[in-house]
Amino acid sequence: MRFILRTTTLIIAIGLFASSASFAAGNIEQGKLKAETCLGCHGVASYTNVYPTYHVPKLGGQHADYIVAALKGYKSGERNHGTMQAQTAGMSEEDMADIAAYFQSLQ
Repeated sequence: MRFILRTTTLIIAIGLFASSASFAAGNIEQGKLKAETCLGCHGVASYTNVYPTYHVPKLGGQHADYIVAALKGYKSGERNHGTMQAQTAGMSEEDMADIAAYFQSLQ
């Protein structure tokens, strides 16, 4: 009986982890579509925007968790950059995860 209980608990835990991990990882193909606007700035090497002292970071290969955290920060106003706040205003968490997965997949 104890073996069955442990096995069942393990299966449930693996299922929960797998489902949350797949969502957290995002969808690279969807991210590629959603990130087209992002590439106008973040896909250009050594690009600076309206704020000439602000160097726009290249995001290819960046860790997805960092990108999601940054996007959430811009959306909440915790990070201050008008263009990025406007870009993230309509993003869902799924959009952010997809975009992050796409950029992480680039080298």
